Amino acid sequence: MSRHEILMQRPVWRENMEFSAMSEEKSNSRQPMRGAVASLFRPGQIVAAPQMTLDLVKSREIFTAPLTPLRVNPVKVWESLGAVQLSTERLVGNNLFPLPSAQPAALAIDQLRTQLLHGFATKGWKRLAVTSPGHGCGKSFVATNLALSLARRAGSRTVLLDLDLRRPQLAAMLGLVDAPDFVDFLTGDQPLESTFNRVGRTLALGLNGAAVEMAAETLHSPDTSIALAAMAEQLDPEVIIYDMPPALGTDDVLAITPSADAVLLVIDGTKTSPDDLRACERLFEGRIPLMGVVLNRAQDRAAQRRGYGKG
Repeated sequence: MSRHEILMQRPVWRENMEFSAMSEEKSNSRQPMRGAVASLFRPGQIVAAPQMTLDLVKSREIFTAPLTPLRVNPVKVWESLGAVQLSTERLVGNNLFPLPSAQPAALAIDQLRTQLLHGFATKGWKRLAVTSPGHGCGKSFVATNLALSLARRAGSRTVLLDLDLRRPQLAAMLGLVDAPDFVDFLTGDQPLESTFNRVGRTLALGLNGAAVEMAAETLHSPDTSIALAAMAEQLDPEVIIYDMPPALGTDDVLAITPSADAVLLVIDGTKTSPDDLRACERLFEGRIPLMGVVLNRAQDRAAQRRGYGKG
């Protein structure tokens, strides 16, 4: 098992996250909510009928006052998601950090979390696309650990999406089985509550169980933009993390830029070349802000000397 060391080059939690010894059990405690005229994701209040007149010529009712829009209730939406538990042992075995850790890589992830929150708060952003120049740089490792770190904050809401439609792997990394076909949500064929799950009260997962044949075309589709915008409105998270495919070689990352605020680039200290890094910078320039570059698998002995904590 390889050891990951991460360096940033640029720029009460137990009650919120749920972990267990085994991870494949899903809660079947969803109960549909019913209301007179309010949908599942609206506050359960009856809306008074507006005043109207009758158009005798066209045989239709005409409203004399505008309808009051019904506001989305993110708390109700969040509760409608199927709850899952993650196996701490399996996560650790996959080089993930579900719990606070003194390991240099875990501490670097927590520092990245704080930098991200400060940067997003300044800009008013919430959607981060995580990618890499090529395959095997550790982008999914960074995206998942960043989501777990963000979700350890009490009272927060973080969403992690597997948008690497060509090679989805987040479900396997998290030790979950029977992941849905996420493309059904992106195309509008399935609603949010049938596709997403939540871990405790602070982390929502949009996982994918099957590769998509026309991945770039799916991400280019207006339906995908609509679905992602609706998800952001209904769940109202502080941060949304997209685990994207590699940036070079396909146009998948460029296709998602209208639905992202910034991109985080993960490079491999053992194989990413300066030319690869410059190619990614040119690709993003003028299209989406590059928030930072994470150097994965770095050899930094000084980081170990700077460790602070118990033991």
